[in-house]
Amino acid sequence: MLESSRYGEVIQLIMGREMSGQVLYRVAAYLVDGLMIDTGCSHTAEELLDFARREKIERVYLTHYHEDHIGACALLQKELEIDIYANPITISLIHTPHQLYPYQELVWGYPEAADVEPIKDGRITTKKYRFEVMDTPGHSKDHTALIEPELGWCFTGDLFVSEKLKVLRPEEDIALIMNSVKKLLDYFSGFNRDFILFTSIGRVIPEGRQSLKNYLDYLYAIGEKARQLSVIDGMEVEEIVGQIFGGESNMAELTNGQFASRNLVKSLLQTQP
Repeated sequence: MLESSRYGEVIQLIMGREMSGQVLYRVAAYLVDGLMIDTGCSHTAEELLDFARREKIERVYLTHYHEDHIGACALLQKELEIDIYANPITISLIHTPHQLYPYQELVWGYPEAADVEPIKDGRITTKKYRFEVMDTPGHSKDHTALIEPELGWCFTGDLFVSEKLKVLRPEEDIALIMNSVKKLLDYFSGFNRDFILFTSIGRVIPEGRQSLKNYLDYLYAIGEKARQLSVIDGMEVEEIVGQIFGGESNMAELTNGQFASRNLVKSLLQTQP
């Protein structure tokens, strides 16, 4: 499944593997002035190629190495000879073998390796725009956001998906995520205008500053509550999950324990207030 929408000069692509009439998971990529930001998963690579043949795509930038963001790179490169860019850590991780969990194979599939070039000087330029690359680790150690400062566009990748996060993967670090969000807010603090968040799950948020502030406030609040329940009340992680979230998320069972509230609580408890 591939659906497109336009937000001014930005084309959003929502992609996801469809089985029995149901889309398993939706992920977003963006096209602006010939630059494609992320490429979805391997299961939707052919659909993205069909789109790319109709549109003018000159290059690709990858926010991070995860399989739901790099899955069409090899096919686009092979068929259209498109240059693909990422930061050096992302390139190293792309070429490091990774074993996927069964749910990852089903939903996204294994990406085929592509030749990826390192981004130079911390920016990528198109005919109309100049995008700055910001290191935003936490979701993964190589994660980056792409910013067009003149227009206030911010392509967040997986740095931000919801103001009220309820699950986390074991390898994610909520302290680093919070620091990356604060870094983004600090960057835009001197701007008179608001900024727009273009997220990897398809949410486009015009009130980016307030949304990120709400996100941080929420994480500080549940982090403080988790520490109180742990230190003062002596609760274990599973009990804290019950108190804060009403029990473990259904996502935990579906994803081999990867997307789980207990992972979020564990990471919050390791974070200094």
